[in-house]
Amino acid sequence: MNKEKQYDIVIYGGTAAGIVAAVQAKIMGKSAVVIEQGRRIGGLTSGGLGDTDVGMKQAIGGLSLEFYRRVARKYSQDGACWLFEPKIALEVLQDWVVENNIEVVYGERLELKDGVTKQGSKIISIRMESGNVYRGKVFIDATYEGDLLAKAGVSYFVGRESNSQYGETLNGIRPGNELPGGIDPYVIKGVPSSGLLARVNSHPGGNIGDGDAKLQAYNFRMCLTDNPDNRLEIEKPVGYNEADYEILFRAIEQGQRSRFFKLNRVTPDKTDSNNNSGISTDYNGMNHNYAEADYRTREQIWEAHRIYQQGYVWTIQNHPRVPEEIRAAYKPWSLPLDEFIESDHWTPQLYVRESRRMIGDYVVTEHDVRLENRVPDSVGMGSFAMDSHHTQYYVNKDGHVSTEGGFYIKLTAPYPISYRAIVPKQTECTNLIVPVCVSSTHAAYGSIRMEPVFMILGQSAAAAAALALDADGIVQNVKYEQLHSILVQENQVLYADV
Repeated sequence: MNKEKQYDIVIYGGTAAGIVAAVQAKIMGKSAVVIEQGRRIGGLTSGGLGDTDVGMKQAIGGLSLEFYRRVARKYSQDGACWLFEPKIALEVLQDWVVENNIEVVYGERLELKDGVTKQGSKIISIRMESGNVYRGKVFIDATYEGDLLAKAGVSYFVGRESNSQYGETLNGIRPGNELPGGIDPYVIKGVPSSGLLARVNSHPGGNIGDGDAKLQAYNFRMCLTDNPDNRLEIEKPVGYNEADYEILFRAIEQGQRSRFFKLNRVTPDKTDSNNNSGISTDYNGMNHNYAEADYRTREQIWEAHRIYQQGYVWTIQNHPRVPEEIRAAYKPWSLPLDEFIESDHWTPQLYVRESRRMIGDYVVTEHDVRLENRVPDSVGMGSFAMDSHHTQYYVNKDGHVSTEGGFYIKLTAPYPISYRAIVPKQTECTNLIVPVCVSSTHAAYGSIRMEPVFMILGQSAAAAAALALDADGIVQNVKYEQLHSILVQENQVLYADV
């Protein structure tokens, strides 16, 4: 069945950013479709990230703030609620879809070989693996991976720039150990000829501050419960590989007794459980080819992460090499029977913390985040810490296992994000806007990559798309004064109060 449909705005990616973009498109009287690769909208917002990476609340406005207010109303609370269950986030997003009569297409993926049809620098249509074709006047890539921007011929970067490229301090290779000292890196302790442990590299791959193609680690944000009436125990997964947990065992032997994974409660009996130390739920080093991979390879990476993480929790709760007091502390936590019912109570959304990042005419850097640059065309603000998870394990100069790549630098104030960071170079594409895989360095993206910010940028992207449609159709030609006026009217926060 080959359908061909025409829309004002085609939104690829049913993330929270994509849904918000569709709401704003409807507010401005434009026809829109949201194309979701999977079976669930919301991305990480409905996928387990219920402990919102807020940053500074005063920087969050517009539909992004409205989302958190709607969550609060679901819990009969006043104001905004930043802690919530995945099922509640999904309800809020589904309410928006119904109220605004948004067309959402599920289970459709962009054909990666030749799925984007362009005339010159303009996208005419995109074709899915199913053969269905979606024609649009403006396109928004709201995915975490950036497949549409890549296949449309837009420049992008994967990995970490060198510090020298943009005069930064946090980019590139960053040794720094979040493991207990003294962890032997060899399969047989003290015997180099036995080989290195799984996932441990012999060196970091370069000097401090050098760039590379590696990505910070992924994991799943687990929603866990200790309510005995709502629990499904996490079992040892098929494919469990004990060798994958040797760093864990040795960290415990070297004295680690806590921080195996977070148990941040979002309700009295549910958590948002995230990585919490150098050996935790992040599958360090096993996602480096994800950004450029085909769907089959990405599915294999997803499955490897699931097996690792379920196996990790099972190990913490049950393995004889884990001391009884640690096992007992984590044992009550299980999967909630009332979450992710359609996917065996495990979130379908891998935490793709970073994938492709567009290279536009404006690249957001540490200097923007530190308020060292004047940004005259803000479309929203970031305010979370500059935050990167670990990228790899390696053998440090002491001959022990070390983490590499992590940083967490808190900010003193929010910073504006330039409109030019969400549009490509005009020579490359004139009718695409990118609110998630924005034009940014790895260091700056460590702060931008938060769900409230993606929603903010999704709303601004759709407003800009609507203005482009009312003018010459070229997103780079949108008059900022007009865009600013609409965004202020929609309660976006564009600059900090001076």
